[in-house]
Amino acid sequence: MIGIFDSGLGGLTALKEIHALTPGENLIYFGDTGRVPYGTRSVETIIRYAKQDAAFLLSKGVDAIVVACGTVSTTALPELRKTLPVPVIGVVEPAAEAAVAATKNKKIAVIGTTATVRSGAFERAIHALDEGIEIVTQDCPLFVPLVENGFLDGEIPRLSCEFYLKKIRESGADTLILGCTHYPLIADCIRRALPGVTMINTGAEAARHLVKTVGRREGCGEVRYFVSDDPALFAASASLFLGEDLRGRAEKIVIENY
Repeated sequence: MIGIFDSGLGGLTALKEIHALTPGENLIYFGDTGRVPYGTRSVETIIRYAKQDAAFLLSKGVDAIVVACGTVSTTALPELRKTLPVPVIGVVEPAAEAAVAATKNKKIAVIGTTATVRSGAFERAIHALDEGIEIVTQDCPLFVPLVENGFLDGEIPRLSCEFYLKKIRESGADTLILGCTHYPLIADCIRRALPGVTMINTGAEAARHLVKTVGRREGCGEVRYFVSDDPALFAASASLFLGEDLRGRAEKIVIENY
């Protein structure tokens, strides 16, 4: 059984990929919807939240944990790997490998939450593979709230993308790492702001890495959903993205108890 957690809806992009790649695996998803977003929090707070999220998943008996959150992956992953008794897979290394393989002009851009960009984790992972790559970064603090509130297309996300991505467009980067698993949900807006740029979906790359690590299971596994705020609000938004009715399928927990 695989556990997946994120600050809210974004990790569903990873869950969707994992379920497609290993349909027989039982999955447990936790979205910390009561404390989203993580990207504007202090490092100490992010680590505390991440440990609680992981403790909840461990209480359900998971064999591995996917940290489907760019913020946690870039600030708390070493601490989680040091303290947890199961394999912990983040989104940084798999995405960095994919970006280095994809770039043609050795210019890679990274967008993420403020905490993710501040951490420098993607730069370190990319330069560990190729020191000659030029990297440009941009934090996009409004993207997560837009996604969490259902603004996936239209004028508001379009203007936000134009504002945040101007520097990246001018840099000439041909490859873009979506350094937060929320961002694929507004990929169409990002693509219009950066035409011709190859986008790396961190959740999808983490899913591929997971399957390489634990193997693939055929069949029809069970997927369970847990949140820290209103399950009905989560289900309404998640259903739109996943293309299936999640009403009544998400359970609320008190994450502070873990």
